[in-house]
Amino acid sequence: MKIKLTSVYVDNQDKALRFYSEVLGFQKKADFSQGPFRWLTVASPDDPDGTELQLALNNNPAAKAYQQAMFQQSQPAAMFFTDDVQADYERMKARGAEFTMPPTDVTASKIAMLNDTCGNLIQITELTRW
Repeated sequence: MKIKLTSVYVDNQDKALRFYSEVLGFQKKADFSQGPFRWLTVASPDDPDGTELQLALNNNPAAKAYQQAMFQQSQPAAMFFTDDVQADYERMKARGAEFTMPPTDVTASKIAMLNDTCGNLIQITELTRW
């Protein structure tokens, strides 16, 4: 088995697509609708056939409550890995990203946290090389 898809709830799929593609740098992978349902995913340009991230609309009351609780507790909805947190921080900040935590050294890694503008905090992580 392998992980092919994971999801984050967003309050607006168009806004989420702009953020995840224009700010984070992911590429749109799938985008189709059937009635009121829209299936929207992005993937890393470094691994376009790898794991996809579904940008799922939080129109379910349970999903919305979960998303809001995680945000209020400063818990990230997703964590993405990079080889250079500082460079990605500078790149994303220049594209308008709102960071809630600048690059910070923590145990075995360096992390930064940003607001995805769609109801979530996202953590960017660089693992420390031993």
